[in-house]
This record gives sequence, C-alpha cells and structure tokens, in this order.
Amino acid sequence: MSGILVTGATGNVGRHVISSLAEAGHEVRALVRDPARAVLPEGVEPVRGDLASFDTVEQALRGVDRVYLMWPGIPVDPRVVTTVAERAERVAYLSADVTDLADDEPATIYHQEIERLIRKSGTSWTFVRAIDFATNTLAWAPQIRTGVVRLPYGKGARSVIHERDIADVAAHVLTTPGHDGAKYVITGPESIPQEELARTIGEAIGREVRWEDLPPEIARKQLTAAWGNPAFVEARLRAWESFTHTPERVTGTVEELLGRPARTFRSWARDHAADFLAG
Repeated sequence: MSGILVTGATGNVGRHVISSLAEAGHEVRALVRDPARAVLPEGVEPVRGDLASFDTVEQALRGVDRVYLMWPGIPVDPRVVTTVAERAERVAYLSADVTDLADDEPATIYHQEIERLIRKSGTSWTFVRAIDFATNTLAWAPQIRTGVVRLPYGKGARSVIHERDIADVAAHVLTTPGHDGAKYVITGPESIPQEELARTIGEAIGREVRWEDLPPEIARKQLTAAWGNPAFVEARLRAWESFTHTPERVTGTVEELLGRPARTFRSWARDHAADFLAG
C-alpha cells in the first residue's frame, strides 16, 4: 500500500487537506488522537497518534509514502521530524514565511529548525510557507459580537489566506510532480487593512463592526496575558506596525499552482460567519 499521511488531520488546514486528497481518489491516513471520535470523509483511515509521541508516529508511517506535516504548538522533537522525513518519499511541510522577521524571533527559530531537519534527511520536500492565516481573525470573535474591535494598527494591511487554499496547495504539491525543493510563499489575493477586515466580517454576519485603535502599550499587556508569550507578542506588534507603511506582501503563487485565483477574505468571512456568531 502507498498512501498519504496527514498530520493535524482535524485542524483548520488538515481537515481540508484530507478532503482535497480524498475527493481526488487518493488513499489517505489521518493521524488523530482518538480515531473513534474523528469525523473524516468516507474511505479515510484514522490512525491513533500524536506528534508528541514518537512510537505512535513511527507506527502511523508504515505503508505510506507521502506526508503532509504541520507542527503543533509544542517543542520541536528532532527525532520525530527526522523519522517522518526519512520514512516518507515526499514531505509537504506547512511552514511560514519568515523573510521579514529577525533571526532570533520565535517563529523564525521554530520553522527554520524543522525545515533544516527535513532538508538534512535527503527526502523529497516542499515547504508551503503561508504568510498570514485568515483564521487568526477568529480571535476577534468576542469583540466582533460587541460591534467594536479594539486592537492596534488598524491601518496595517494584511494579505490573509483562506485555509482551504493552503490545503489545496499542500494536496497539489504532494500529488503532482515538479515541486521537489520548492519553497512556496502563499498569500491571499490582496492586502487589506485590519479595520477593513473587521468591517468585512461585520458584513458577513449582518452587523456593523468598527475598529478602534488601541494604544500598543495597552495591547501589549492584554495580548501577553492572552497568549502567554511576550516574545511572540512583540513580534506581532512589530509586524502589524510595519504593515501600516509597507503592506504585507501578496504573491500569485496560489493561482500559479492551482490555475485559479486565491479565495478572497470576503469569501472566507462568509464561510465563517457562524463561528463569529457562536458563543
């Protein structure tokens, strides 16, 4: 048997990777913590496992030749990453574009370490570097429901990407030739000010939503309390501030690879309207 192992199988991106692969007729194995509770498309094989558990990953790799790898918010385990890369004939790793970040920033260190381990393995690899996930705006949901989003740098323009586009690109590079050693930076189709993102979500849910710029020093305290990682908060604040004078870049990679334009943020907001209204 040869098939494709999908990690993060029930996550925002992984579940769409599975759907894309299954709809195209590929044999898919989903790495999940509890196979009995996993809701998967017909024909997809659930296998119990966790990237934090080397033994379960080793078992899950048996009989597959390709892997979609995303790494959750846990410390990088070189043994697991290396084993995944060495056992698979091809790996698509969901990374991030860290070109504009300093070498000592957490996101840079995290993804560079995994990319280095994969390159060192000698397997065929493709790095799918997503710049900015549209799903990150789901953190605004409690404020969206009040009608006011209070965060800094509303004029900062971000090129957020729909998770389904990330998934479609990952599925594409795993199942078509010509992507060995590629580092694809993928974005949404346009760079949009954060205050406009909030208004667009409001349109999708049928409510007026406005943006109120919060002083960075206040946001720093609130975000550190919420995220628990001061270094990450500083990195985000610096990025958002930079986008007020230099919009987050836009690439045409999604369209070049898939032969269709990337999905718009308006489309994403409609897809997630219920998520913003829940709670």
